Amino acid sequence: MIENKKYRDLISSLKKLNKVVIAFSGGVDSTFLVKAAKEALGDNVIAVTVVSPYIPKWEIEEAKSITKNIGIRHELLEVPVIIDEIKFNPLDRCYLCKKAVFTKIKELAKKCGFEYVVDGTNADDTKDYRPGLRALSELDVKSPLLENGITKSEIREFSKKLNLPTWDKPSYACLLSRIPYDEEIKVKDLDKIEKSEKHLMDLGFRAIRVRCHGDLARIEVPKEQISKITEGDLAEKISKSLKEFGFKYVTLDMDGYRTGSLNEGLV
Repeated sequence: MIENKKYRDLISSLKKLNKVVIAFSGGVDSTFLVKAAKEALGDNVIAVTVVSPYIPKWEIEEAKSITKNIGIRHELLEVPVIIDEIKFNPLDRCYLCKKAVFTKIKELAKKCGFEYVVDGTNADDTKDYRPGLRALSELDVKSPLLENGITKSEIREFSKKLNLPTWDKPSYACLLSRIPYDEEIKVKDLDKIEKSEKHLMDLGFRAIRVRCHGDLARIEVPKEQISKITEGDLAEKISKSLKEFGFKYVTLDMDGYRTGSLNEGLV
């Protein structure tokens, strides 16, 4: 066990839940939570990963690999992306989506005889616009990392000590967050976003976003890596590839990568 009070408190709080189903994306937070839950509860843990057009295929494969290496039961939950309530990407899309998804996860948990559903929300997640947190509260989904005051930087620190491959993985939100609010969500747009971001990752860019504004792709990479694109012929090659994926116009955001850029300007 890691010799840290917050970590010990986390293990203790998980033990009190006895049996848990964890909403598992394969990201930094949920991977750490799965590892801690395995330590606390042994086989009384099920990791559930949503399979949907708004979840990149490579993330699903990573989630499978991680659960296999940790040695934990893993279930895949098929969820269609276009439910009527979120078809036009409203401001409370995250709330509506999480309400629908976690209702399905709770149904799966009940079917398996597990009382509690938990997720990887951490102590830093209250600082951004996150309407999905309301859905978790309404459905009584537990957030042990948040409840124990564990921050993102602490999760990375603990994950490194636990030799988890995600300890330095960039944050990665679902593909719906690449589409501006009040615009219709189309599966073809999600597909071209996924292909574009995977292409940029394969080129060595880790923290990236490709925001979709109809036919226009707005690429965000860390500021210190902007010159990597603008110097030489890489920009032309990237533009050609993204156009092959379905975009007509390709731009580079000079403000660089930041999470939740489409939330900028929200009151």
